[in-house]
Amino acid sequence: MKQLININVNGTSYELAVKPNATLVDVLREQLRLTGTKKGCGLGDCGACTVLLNGKAVNSCLVLAVEADGQNILTIEGLAKGEELHPIQQAFVEKGSIQCGYCTPGMILSAKSLLEENPKPSESEIRMAISGNLCRCGCYTGIARAIQKAVDETSGRRA
Repeated sequence: MKQLININVNGTSYELAVKPNATLVDVLREQLRLTGTKKGCGLGDCGACTVLLNGKAVNSCLVLAVEADGQNILTIEGLAKGEELHPIQQAFVEKGSIQCGYCTPGMILSAKSLLEENPKPSESEIRMAISGNLCRCGCYTGIARAIQKAVDETSGRRA
């Protein structure tokens, strides 16, 4: 039997009927068609499904949709403002940190969560923040550089 939930995703409120065992990643992808959130391992190990739940990075494969009832969710689709990329997204493009792109949404949202808590993180803090996100292309150094560029851009320094 399905349950009704109310969630706010990327600034839009939705009332959805979901199965009690439906994960947040499945609801985002299948019911809301927000496919930027990737479905990877399904075990919370890879970080491909990372979204922000009330501003905190979570693996959406580990969150039941019913647990998100009444919560605010930000996916990669909600980060840019129209055609203007968020500074973290822009830095990933400029630093060539996208590679295949599968891990990119999760990496970017993990970085956003970090920068909300700590606007000027050290390199080790950046690396710790993305440690739950796996990149099969192995471009962690480039990803860390992109996040540092976003830090520099948003704090007024030019990278």
